Amino acid sequence: MTERSLSASAPAAQGVDASGVHAFLDAVETAPGIEPHSLMVLRHGRVVASGWWAPYTARRPQQLYSLSKSFTATAAALAENEGLIDFDAPVLSYFPEFEADITDPRSRAMLVRHVASMASGHEDETVDAAFGTDPAEPVRGFLLQPPQRDPGTLFAYNQPCTYTLGAIVQRVTGQSLTDYLRPRLFDPLGIGEAVWERDRTGREIGFSGLHAATDAVARLGQLYLDDGVWQGRRLLPEGWVARASRPHIPTAGTALVGDRQDSNRGYGFQFWVSRHGFRGDGAYGQFCIVLPEHDAVIAATTATEQTQEYLDLVWRHLLPAFRPAPLTGREDADIALRDRLDALALAPVDGGPTPPQRDRPGAEFTPEGGVCADRPKLTAAAVTADAGGWTLRLTEDGEPFDVRCDGPGWTVTEQPVPVAVSGGWTGGDTFNADVVFLETPHRLRVLCSLADGTFRARWLTQPLNHRPLRKLRAPRGSVRARAERPQEGP
Repeated sequence: MTERSLSASAPAAQGVDASGVHAFLDAVETAPGIEPHSLMVLRHGRVVASGWWAPYTARRPQQLYSLSKSFTATAAALAENEGLIDFDAPVLSYFPEFEADITDPRSRAMLVRHVASMASGHEDETVDAAFGTDPAEPVRGFLLQPPQRDPGTLFAYNQPCTYTLGAIVQRVTGQSLTDYLRPRLFDPLGIGEAVWERDRTGREIGFSGLHAATDAVARLGQLYLDDGVWQGRRLLPEGWVARASRPHIPTAGTALVGDRQDSNRGYGFQFWVSRHGFRGDGAYGQFCIVLPEHDAVIAATTATEQTQEYLDLVWRHLLPAFRPAPLTGREDADIALRDRLDALALAPVDGGPTPPQRDRPGAEFTPEGGVCADRPKLTAAAVTADAGGWTLRLTEDGEPFDVRCDGPGWTVTEQPVPVAVSGGWTGGDTFNADVVFLETPHRLRVLCSLADGTFRARWLTQPLNHRPLRKLRAPRGSVRARAERPQEGP
């Protein structure tokens, strides 16, 4: 399939004030704890602003974390429309082989619409219990966890709900989620590469693990904004968008949501209801924000734990930029915004290839305190310089993981996984390097000291699935990631 670019327009022609986009960029680039990676703003079906902070790029797929859930719900909608799923049917009816094992009346009463809306009746997340009870069949493990309340009466953000919804789709269609969605959603929308992590059962896990470009997120948002119609062709069943985006279960006051104003408005079918519009939402700020009142979509990838603050900045700066009519006399402002968006970049770490005042080209280091307590479990680090730059070797579980830097700025390499690296030796005897895993939101910071021969490594945002460094990439081909403790917040 050949990808088709989304139609673009000058912001002013679609009633978007470029100064509001500038203000938003200023805000996210200076906000403590927010590292923006990409932004796409669509108005009236046209891309009016798009940019990627280098070394992130437009075509590279990203780990979407729980934003994957919105794609899973879309697959369920398509399966329902084909008569393969009934949202009012018991979950257990799709797994008759568990009939004798599942005796709890609440588990037996759980309906498809309950798992689609995070209303299984459980009071807390059950992912560890479900996968721990039956790793070979997590759906059975989930149904063996008795809900504390009647299904449909209580919200709890619960990964096995979405896992079960995705498992039902894969069972009734006989296909993986991506294979099922390819001719029905991805190809019609013009979405290119989209790959999903699988668990030990061979299923795509549904609640997380989809890797796709920001452009794919924007296209999904536009489809939902247009009530499931894409370029005059209905892709989603009539009425589905209204069902998916309205609150099915209250969320205010739950432990997970707390005082997050954009998560206490209720939960639909794998979409959150927001103060403005509705959204798909993944850990560390992977967003698909649909704004029917403004005929706009905002797609973004980010690395932040301050997700409510990010949404606050959207409302504060981008919403006022949406005007009711085209703007005139703004050509210079639109060009200035385009130039800024084209030049977005994350600041690299400074440093030189060799230690100051030292002749030796390399050095070896052990973990500070004798053990690297946090993940990744690293046992050694080594830095080697040559005429072109330097190589950092990290040893994890006995296996070397080498990354390369060829000078100032970011050096991008594709093996052993796609990374961008910057840093080097600074004043004194200190080596600093940042390793950005380009198909994820994650950045690893490594600090080495010649003074005591030790190193430290820490994540700026911690990967949720605890995969080794060499697996922090989109799961192409035979690469499969096991779903371990994949807990995600809203």
